[in-house]
Amino acid sequence: MKDLPNTAAVIGYPVQHSLSPVVHRYWLKRYNIQGDYITHEVKPEQLEAFLLGEMPSIFCGINITLPFKESAFYVLEEYVRDEAVRRIGAVNTVFCKDGEICDATNTDWYGFEQNILQHVPGFFEQLRKSGRPVMVLGAGGAARGVLYCLYRQDIPVILSNRTQSTAEALKAVYIETKYGEKIQVIPWEQRELPLMEVGFLVNTTSLGMLGKPSLNIPLTNLHPDAVVTDIVYVPLKTELLKEAEGRGNRIVDGLGMLLHQAVPGFEGWFGKKPEVTQELRNIVLEARGHV
Repeated sequence: MKDLPNTAAVIGYPVQHSLSPVVHRYWLKRYNIQGDYITHEVKPEQLEAFLLGEMPSIFCGINITLPFKESAFYVLEEYVRDEAVRRIGAVNTVFCKDGEICDATNTDWYGFEQNILQHVPGFFEQLRKSGRPVMVLGAGGAARGVLYCLYRQDIPVILSNRTQSTAEALKAVYIETKYGEKIQVIPWEQRELPLMEVGFLVNTTSLGMLGKPSLNIPLTNLHPDAVVTDIVYVPLKTELLKEAEGRGNRIVDGLGMLLHQAVPGFEGWFGKKPEVTQELRNIVLEARGHV
């Protein structure tokens, strides 16, 4: 492949379905920046050779999506500069310059944080003052990003996952810090019991996604002023969000996390911090119907 100056890409396997080109090309056009953002499929057996070989010479940077975020962390560990990547254990954004890798980072936690703050300004500060914990459902890659965000905000967490040992392993990432004491793991069968005391309910599982089984968590006990979010954005309004909204709880859909996590990458590659707008949301929602 020939050199592609000022071009970034998203890699994955498969990757043609990715909405990232829609997001970045919108920003490139809006800010009148010469450049491009493309999809680039990489087979699993080619990942290490691609990342350490041709990638930095042909792209100014990349995003990494499924199924490579965790494996890319081990390949690119020497280029990791920040704590977030080590806590989360995954890389989703890489910056390159003059044919060399400059940094390998993770922006998922940032996307989650900014999505919530865009819809509920000052929310994390309110949570800290209230002393109420966050209920996080799931303990996979997305939960790792969410937990890092909550760790930065120093907000206690109740964590529940279908496989409890996975949740315990996630808690162990923070066990050497004082924050480890603020993470409580409970059995999946008991996930609805703490709902009256939490100020924030976060679903990071794939349950409720189009084609997946239902999350199946009754919200009868949920505190009336708790905020509910779902990282799933297909459908945009999951059954969990519909039920919460029907009860009068404030909800935040998962699309904003996808949009906001793209901001640091675009800024680093193209030199302009982009804005997540309603117009962008509408364009991505329209494109989503065609992938």
